[in-house]
Amino acid sequence: MTLTRTVWNRYLAKLRSINDTAAEKMLEWLQKQQTPYTEETERAMIEYAYLLTTKYGEASAAMAAEMYDATAALENVLFPAALPAEPASIGEVAKAVMGTAKTGNPEIISGAVGRLVKLAGVDTTMQNALRDGAEWAWIPSGDTCAFCIALASRGWQQASKKAIKNGHAEHVHANCDCTYAVRFSPDTEIEGYDPQQYLDMYYGADLNGDTPTPEHRLNAMRREFYAANREKILAQKRDAYERSKALNSSAAEETNVD
Repeated sequence: MTLTRTVWNRYLAKLRSINDTAAEKMLEWLQKQQTPYTEETERAMIEYAYLLTTKYGEASAAMAAEMYDATAALENVLFPAALPAEPASIGEVAKAVMGTAKTGNPEIISGAVGRLVKLAGVDTTMQNALRDGAEWAWIPSGDTCAFCIALASRGWQQASKKAIKNGHAEHVHANCDCTYAVRFSPDTEIEGYDPQQYLDMYYGADLNGDTPTPEHRLNAMRREFYAANREKILAQKRDAYERSKALNSSAAEETNVD
C-alpha cells in the first residue's frame, strides 16, 4: 500500500492549522501586553499558554489518533483505537514560556506554544506505535532543516523508546511540518519518501576537512542549507527584527501615555 502525498499533505495541513491557531492566539495576547513583563503578566502568560496548549493540544492529539487508526484500517490490521496523548502539563508550559520570554520576542514565545501543541500529536503517534509494535519513519515536509533530514535518512524503523525523552518525542521543534508516519507492514510506503536520498545528502555534505562525526556532518549540512537559502533566511530575520522592534516601540509608547 502507498499512502499518497495528497492524503499525507492533507493530514499535515490539518495539524499545521491547529498548531498555527494556538501560536497566533498566543501572539495576539502577547501583543496587547506591555514590556518588560511584570510578575503578574508572567503568571497570566503561563495560564493563557496552558489553556491554549491544552485545548489545541487535545485537538492535535485527536487528529494524530484519527490518522493512526486510518492507516491501520487501510492496511487491514486490527488494533485497539489509538489513544490521544496528554497535552503538556502546566509545569512544562511554564518552563517553555518562561524560557522563551527571556528573548523578549513575542513570536518566539508563541512559537513555543505551537511546538507544545504539535508535540501532543507526535506523542500520540509514538505512544500508539510503541503499544502496537509498529514501524515509524520521520517524514520531511517543506523547508526541512538538516536535523530533520538526518532523522529521515534512517528510514523505517521499529518503534523504540530511544526516541522518547522525559515522556515526550525528543526532536520536535517549532515552525516545522515534519512528523512521524507509521506502518504495520513493510509493504506500506509514503509517496515521495526516499530515505536513500536523505542519506546521500547526509554523507555527501562537504565536511571541509572536519572529522566525519554525526555532529560535523550535521554542521556541514547546515552550512550547505544556509548557503543555498541565505537571502531567504536573512529576509526572514530582518522581518522578525522589524516586527519585534515595532511591538516594543508600541508598548513603550503606551507606557509613556499612562
